[in-house]
Amino acid sequence: MAKKALLVLEDGTIYHGEAFGAEGTTYGEVVFNTSMTGYQEMLTDPSYAGQIVVPTYPLIGNYGVNSQDFESQKIQVAGFVVREHCLQPSHSLSTMTLHDFLSSQSVIGISEVDTRAITRRLRTWGVMMGVVTSEESSDAALAHLREMPGYGDMDFAARVSTDKPYTWQSNPKKSDKTFHILVSDFGLKYNILRILSARGCEVTAYPATATSEELLAQRPDGIVLSPGPGDPAPLDYAVQTAKGLIGRVPIMGICLGHQILGRAFGGRTFKLKFGHRGANHPVRDLATGRVHITAQNHGYSVDADGLPAEVEVSHVNLNDGTMEGLRHKSLPILSIQYHSEASPGPQDNEYLFDRFLAMLKDAAK
Repeated sequence: MAKKALLVLEDGTIYHGEAFGAEGTTYGEVVFNTSMTGYQEMLTDPSYAGQIVVPTYPLIGNYGVNSQDFESQKIQVAGFVVREHCLQPSHSLSTMTLHDFLSSQSVIGISEVDTRAITRRLRTWGVMMGVVTSEESSDAALAHLREMPGYGDMDFAARVSTDKPYTWQSNPKKSDKTFHILVSDFGLKYNILRILSARGCEVTAYPATATSEELLAQRPDGIVLSPGPGDPAPLDYAVQTAKGLIGRVPIMGICLGHQILGRAFGGRTFKLKFGHRGANHPVRDLATGRVHITAQNHGYSVDADGLPAEVEVSHVNLNDGTMEGLRHKSLPILSIQYHSEASPGPQDNEYLFDRFLAMLKDAAK
């Protein structure tokens, strides 16, 4: 019989289930994702560092785990909560089950819980901290949780960033590189590097703590401020880097990179009640009027009212009206709150990388 496990939320709510993956105790901010596929990309997305992820789709693991769909080198989530996990996946590329994948990296999971009920609670009361445990009582887990720091009190971007610069070599035979682009790694997903490389760019990732002087010394054609986990408010070092880049080089910000850029322009950020996480969020591109279905994963947003006159909102979320992008009226700078690289999610928004490269071409003239 499977070992019993608990999910305990900070408001005292308890969900009973069965342990899978590794056994033990883990804690983090409990969030839900509405994507129907892409659990391997979710698990390896650094933006989920410090979070216990709850997919709303009821069956997870049915196509196994493969060697291609990694968005970083390892599983990044603090814990995984599912309604049911599949022990007999069916896919030609599958190399292991979800259970084995979590177990191999000591990541704790719980199954056989009502994930829709968990989602309703988070939508009603907002995301909250929680504990998944297969070894503690509910009282001990709640006491453990109350001793731990809050999600917004930790710098997860520095934790998940690369330790040293590296150049992406996914397409080593390609010789007609057009631009050299640096990516400030606050928790980047590999698909950003894949997409830029496929468009003929030489791409080098740099640590989150790299200064503007260090980046500009490489004489890049453009810089991408990557996605990443956590609250942007404590990341003063990243904001200072962004300030030093503005007006010196074309910039594209994605998700956390967008929030850092917004703060560099003097705007403020605020925490959303339960965030945007999934592959079905409608966003209007104000330049074209077109609505795109986007992949999203963030718990914070930029307040449009605090931006200076030379910066304008470029994209808007049609569910709640929050800002989903900005652009500078005279400088080659754009940013978006959602994931143009998808993984998982619709690939409709890769056009934003083309828009960024067009800015680089104009700047080169």
